[in-house]
Amino acid sequence: MAEDRQAGAADVVGTSRLGFFALLTFFLGPAVVIYTAFSVWPLISTILYSFYHAGPNGTAFVGLANFATLLGDPGWSRPFWNALGNNIIFFAIHMAVQNPIGIALAALLSLPKLTGRAAYRTLIFMPTMLSVVIIGFVWQLILSPLWGIGEGFLAFFGLKSWFQPWLGQEGTALVTLSLISVWQFVGIPMILVYAALLAIPQDLTDAATADGLNQFQIFLWVKLPLVAPTIGLVSVLTFVNNFNAFDLIYAVKGALAGPNFSTDIMGTLFYRTFFGNQLQVGDPAMGATVATMTFLVILAGLMVYLFVVQRRLQRHSF
Repeated sequence: MAEDRQAGAADVVGTSRLGFFALLTFFLGPAVVIYTAFSVWPLISTILYSFYHAGPNGTAFVGLANFATLLGDPGWSRPFWNALGNNIIFFAIHMAVQNPIGIALAALLSLPKLTGRAAYRTLIFMPTMLSVVIIGFVWQLILSPLWGIGEGFLAFFGLKSWFQPWLGQEGTALVTLSLISVWQFVGIPMILVYAALLAIPQDLTDAATADGLNQFQIFLWVKLPLVAPTIGLVSVLTFVNNFNAFDLIYAVKGALAGPNFSTDIMGTLFYRTFFGNQLQVGDPAMGATVATMTFLVILAGLMVYLFVVQRRLQRHSF
């Protein structure tokens, strides 16, 4: 009898496990297939293709020759380092301007006596929902020295002499595009940090208020350390999105990322390299090499965050 009960229990456990795996396959299978087909496989195939060269006689395996060309040949290395440097500047501006403003806006929206916070939250987040092409076109119209309203707006405040063709100057075009991107996407860090602030127990803020802290001190000494993991997540998202950026630069300055490649970033460099343009013939193998280098840069940044920043945040939380 005992042996029969054990056998029956084993059959029940086996059936339940089989049913669990069947449900898991049913619900997760389609998502895994789609993710593999449109994300994992393109990434793997791009990395593999960077080790080949397509010539008149077909595709040949060349190992690391494409990477040596990209980093060693002046005709390739100069555009690559220029695009990488511009991308770092693009990311640094977002980190220095977008994220602090987003955190400050989230702190203001979380004030208990603020009225109309839903309207403010919607208005600030609204540019994020608009097409980047529309954003680029609108800001081109605003900043145009011929028909834009930017010059007239500054003249209204007596600052007409400050107006410059910022999108047409090498020294200001990249910074201007970065600030346009900041204006559009500042709602993302605001919403994420705001949600984290709302999750903080009210008892902590009440205790801090009883101790005599004002709202600024409560945010600085109580709330900010508690939302540090969320700020770290926002920084990672900013890093990944900025090094995958392409659409705003392309919409405003085109594939050549002018003037004189001063707004060229990794995304536009990849586009020109892979598909070609009026200055060069497309080279899919070198395009795959540029994409692989971009992936390695992003991977290196994520590793630094996970093994340096994230560990410190976890140590601080405990």
